[in-house]
This record gives sequence, C-alpha cells and structure tokens, in this order.
Amino acid sequence: MDKNTLVGFILIGAVIVGFGIYNRPSQEERARAQHYQDSIQQVIKQQQEAQEKQAAAAIEAARPDSTSLFFQAAQGTEQFTVLENELVQLTFSNKGGRVSKALLKEYKDQKKQPLVLFDGEDASMNFGFEGKNENILSQQMYFEATNVTDSTVTMRLNAANGGHLDFNYRLLPNSYMVDLTVQASGMQNFFSPSTKSMNIEWKQRARQMEKGYNFEQRYTSLTYKPVDDSFDYLSETKDEKETIPESLDWVAFKNQYFSCVFMAEQNFDNATLESKMEQQGSGYMKNYAADMKTAFDPTGAKASHMQFYFGPNHFKTLLASNDLSFKDKDQELEDLVYLGWPIIRLINRWFTINLFDWLSGWGLSMGMVILLMTIIVKVLVLPTTWKSFISSAKMRALKPYVDKINAKYPKQEDALKKQQETMALYRQYNVSPMGGCLPMLLQTPVFMALFFFVPNAIELRQQGFLWADDLSAYDDLISWSYHIPLLGNHLSLFCLLFSITTVLNQIIMMKQQDMGNNPQLAAMKWMMYIMPVMFFFIFNDYASGLSYYYFISGLIGIITMWIMRRMTDEKKLLAQLEANKKEPSQQKASGLMAKLEALQKEQERLQKERQERMGGKQKNKKIIFIPQSAPQWHTDKPSRGAHFFCYIPLFPFIVLPLQKRIVTQIKPSNKHM
Repeated sequence: MDKNTLVGFILIGAVIVGFGIYNRPSQEERARAQHYQDSIQQVIKQQQEAQEKQAAAAIEAARPDSTSLFFQAAQGTEQFTVLENELVQLTFSNKGGRVSKALLKEYKDQKKQPLVLFDGEDASMNFGFEGKNENILSQQMYFEATNVTDSTVTMRLNAANGGHLDFNYRLLPNSYMVDLTVQASGMQNFFSPSTKSMNIEWKQRARQMEKGYNFEQRYTSLTYKPVDDSFDYLSETKDEKETIPESLDWVAFKNQYFSCVFMAEQNFDNATLESKMEQQGSGYMKNYAADMKTAFDPTGAKASHMQFYFGPNHFKTLLASNDLSFKDKDQELEDLVYLGWPIIRLINRWFTINLFDWLSGWGLSMGMVILLMTIIVKVLVLPTTWKSFISSAKMRALKPYVDKINAKYPKQEDALKKQQETMALYRQYNVSPMGGCLPMLLQTPVFMALFFFVPNAIELRQQGFLWADDLSAYDDLISWSYHIPLLGNHLSLFCLLFSITTVLNQIIMMKQQDMGNNPQLAAMKWMMYIMPVMFFFIFNDYASGLSYYYFISGLIGIITMWIMRRMTDEKKLLAQLEANKKEPSQQKASGLMAKLEALQKEQERLQKERQERMGGKQKNKKIIFIPQSAPQWHTDKPSRGAHFFCYIPLFPFIVLPLQKRIVTQIKPSNKHM
C-alpha cells in the first residue's frame, strides 16, 4: 500500500469517527428524543386501546341473547387442555375452542427458557358460521373439551336443540403438525342449504425471538402459497395489506427461525392478508392478520379438514412435514427456508445442506463446521481459481508487448487500431482476455449459496464460537451505550475481520493485475477499496456466522493466492507462450474473440461511413469502440483492465441479496422463483 492510499484510509476513518462524535446527541437532546419516542408510543398505545375497546364493544353487541340456540354456550369460564408430544406442547382454551399457546421443547428463547411462539393475547382464532337467523362466532363461545387424551381433544360447541359443532384436534406423534377437523352434527335446520363455507379470522403478534431486531426483521414476513404456484410474501420492512385473488394452500406467520402455518385441504379463498410493523423494543416484530374462507358442509356429511404447523424453519423438518399433510397436495413447506434464487437454491438444497448435516453429525461446534465447509468449497472451486490465476499471469507476462502497442498508438483517434492489434497479440499467443473472468463467474453461485444458507440455518441459533455467543446474531464483544450513526451501539469483531481480509484481497488483486497509474481506472480502484468499508457498516448488524464465513473465505483466498504466486514463474510462463506462439497465417479467431473482432470491424465500418457523410468533419472526433462484454478494453492497459473488471462478479453474492433485504422492496409476483 503506497503512502497516498494509507493517508486516504486514515482520512476516511477519521471522517467516520469524527462524524459519529460530532453527531452524537447531548444528554439533553437524548432526553428530548426519548420523550418524543415515549409520546409516540403513548399515542400508539391509546389508539390500540381504542381499537380494542371498539372491537370488544362490537363483539358484545353481537353476543347471543336468551333466544339464541347458543345462549348457554356464550356463558362460562375459561379452562385449558394441554396436548404434547416429544417436540411440542400445545395449550387449548375452551373459550373459542382454539390453540392459545404453543411451546417448543427443543428450543430456548433469549432468556434460556423454553421457547413460546405465542401465548394469551398474542394470538386469536375466530371461526365464523352464517346461519339462517343468527351467526356463530367461535371466539364468543365456551366449548366443552371432550375425548381428551395426550394427543387429541374435541372442542364441542353445544346448541340448545341438541346439535353441536365439533373442532377435533390431533397432535401427530414426533411432529410439529396438528390436524383439525370442523364438523357439524344435527345442525341442518340452523344453516341455510346455500351455506358452503365458513370464515376464519386469524391474528398473531410475532414475538421477537432473536438477539438482533434489525436482522431478524429482514427474515420475518407473512408468507403464503397460492395453489399450484410458488410462495409469496408481504413486505418485511413496511406495513402492507393485500387481497389475494387466488386460492391458497397455506398461510404462514413467519419469524426468522420459527413459523405458525395454517393449511386447508380445500384451500383458503377470498383471503385478505395484513402485516404491520411493531416498534423496536416492544418485544414483537410484526402484527399479522389473515381473513379468509374455506369449505364447510353444514349437513356434517363431510368434515372440513385443516392443519397447523407450529415449529422451526428447518429445511428437512419442513420437508418431512409435507409427507404428513394432505395426500393430494405438495405443500412445499420447505420454501419457508429461503435458500436463494433458483440455481442458488438447487446448490443449497442438494449440496450445502447435505454437507452441513454431514459435518454437523461429527459432533463439531458450528464454528468448526463453517470452517470445514469453507475449506471444502474452496477446494472444489480451486481448479477455476487456478485457471483464473494463470490467465491473469499470462496477461502480466505479455505486458511488455502490450506496452509497445500502447506506445505505438498514443493518440485517442487510434484507439480502435490499438485494440485490434492488442487482440491480435492475444490471439497469436492463444490468450483470452476473458479467460480469468469466466472461471470467477462459475464460482459466484457457490459463494452466493452460502450467503443465503447461513442466515437461514437454524442450527447456528444460540451456538457460540470463540467470542461470539450466538452465530445467528451479531457479536458485540465491543459495545457502548450510545448510538453512532451508521454503526449503532456495537462493533462486530467478525465483521471487522471480514472487512480487513477483503481490503487485503483487493490490495493483492491490484498488485497482481498491476493496475499502474491509469487515471481511467483510478476511480474504480478506489471503489474496490471503499466497498469493504461499506460492507463493514452494512454487515455490522448481520449474523456473526455469516461474517465469520466471509472472513475465513477471504483468509483462505489470501493464502491460496500467495501459494499460487510462489508456484508460478512468469519468465517460464512467457517462454512457454513464446514456444506456443502461432504464426499470423495460423491465427484464427474463434468463439468470443471472433465475435468481438466482428463487432470491431462493424464499428470501424460505421465510423468510416459517418466520416464520409459528414465530409470529413468528424475525423478528429474521438470514437472509441467499447464492447458490452468487456467495457474496459478501451483503456491504455486493456489486459489489466479486462481482469480487473472480472472481479466485479464476485461482489453480487454480497450486494445483490442486500438489494432485496435492504435497498428496495419492489415485489413482483413470485419474486422468489
């Protein structure tokens, strides 16, 4: 690193620190800000209380009177029934005949207590049935718990005429799945013959389960699956309400690592879904609501069959749960674990997950598993890394010849001739300027696959390694009480190490490519240095397991490059190129090189025609051919420029996913596929 670069980095650091200190609010300003936030919270609370009172008043107004068949059922006291298996404990309330609490036995919350998905007023479920003379709202009614075993319970709503409405629950063994059938008996006269459906109102406030609110927010969303289509979701970063025209297989109230899924054998129709953001510090992430209909037979001849999944977003667990669902449907519940775009998803599904499970089976810590996975991936892509390195080395070996061509054509108007002669040189020595770029492109999907896998791997949750106590959240070994703009109140050490190794990799790459003092590449060169600094501020709040993976990957990359440089003798490589040099009569362009030469000739022809039309007035105008596939070749150092831009594809595995989670929320239909 030269003196100017070092000074530049010091100044950038000084500006960032100085900006944070300068903008740090005073105690009085913090007190005013806190008072302002408290005022907002008070207003929000008052609005919520007003809405709750209004809803309670509406329910009270609709409460059955003494003439109703369900007048007695509307009177009672709340009682609870517990069903459990090896994995989950569910509490059922006779008020509304619903699941009122879901506890997962194998997982802990942030206080190291058994993890509760919802409890009490966190969730509600209201089934609505339209009768001839009155309607039934299940949340107003007190059911009778019958047929109670360790895994089954029937919540029965008795009518005065001797009929009843049964909600039959069955907790499947060693599973997170719950069967629900709704069936009427002796209620034919209550319902109209035209009644074919029941209405369902499902609400839940999704609790904050993880350490980092902002990071968990990016993966917490109301998700749904249309029939015969891929899943979709509402925005993670803003309030959104949407009416779905298609029939749905299921609706999921999803957190980063856990979900409550509601499925219907005969689909959900006329669904209106809503997701509202909860304030940070409230203990909740989202306020979900789903209003929809499903089939109902008032004669009782056929039961309405539904299912719940209360459990982890674990890929293979969800995959196995598909087999426990309705036989004529492929629920694709595993899609709740987002594994990336189609090709990335295939890599994660068939390679990354199986490799991770295999290494985890050794009983190693999750930090060691990530380390071994990174090494294995690096070994697998080593052939392409080597090919890219050799291509770059060949470019460096031919640099003296390229410099002669640059000296031969110093004028800008000769840029096209310079490019043609440079490409002829490459063809003569059988060197492709794109030879180092394509191997790097082949590596990109593998690195992107791990970007999507690590934040969604529930196995990393609450697993410590070195100074990080939870690889699924940021490590805050260094923290402070006040908030610094862009940084927050902590410094993630793994993120810092990742940024440092990225900067070192960029420095090594620049030296390898011998960028020189080309002013046309100076801005891009600085961008490549600044990007790791940007990544530090972006990833400081991300999962430490992800930053740890990038750090290890970057460190291995530095070591690999050092070994390759030691193994390569550029003088011998040049001698080999000279030995394999083709005579001009033997040179024949093929593939990409042929296409580029054809484009150059066409550009030259168009340029001449234009000059002729303009009467020679355009002779001195600078017209430079810039192929789309290699925009850097108009520079004074085409070989190094070509390879420099070939490293750009490595950054999408970090930058492009951030576009989805941070930069924008443009949501086309079926955006995941």
